[in-house]
Amino acid sequence: MGVAGCGKSRLGAVLAEKLDWVLIEGDAFHPPENVAKMRAGIALTDADRAGWLAALGMELQRHPAGAVLTCSALKKAYRDRLRAASPQLRFVHLQLTREVARQRVEQRGGHYFNSHLVDSQFETLESPRGEPGVLEVDATASIESLTGQVLGWQQEIFK
Repeated sequence: MGVAGCGKSRLGAVLAEKLDWVLIEGDAFHPPENVAKMRAGIALTDADRAGWLAALGMELQRHPAGAVLTCSALKKAYRDRLRAASPQLRFVHLQLTREVARQRVEQRGGHYFNSHLVDSQFETLESPRGEPGVLEVDATASIESLTGQVLGWQQEIFK
């Protein structure tokens, strides 16, 4: 979880492969209306995200043996909704600065997310610090370091 540009998709793909779990790419579940808004630089509202979160919850339920979900999950209410769908769900919060997020979003090609929305994501973000089942990591660390941190944490959880 985290704001745009934090590396959710990249880390998620690596983790799904290492764990032999299904990768659920959250962006693929946005309805066309949400994609059009984001492409136009219009921030999504809670109402816009409601159907998307419901779809992600149903997709998690389809994979009880394990899945890696890439999803911004910016608000506690969003995370709680996903937890309700999948009670064993854990979150890895990929943290980075606003400046680094903006730079990364501007550099990626072919994605519909408008870089002007980075500020709105930081304004919407409610820190998951203190919530159960959350690991916070530095999104600017290497993919190898992040993978090791997450896999080590995951092993501790399932001991």
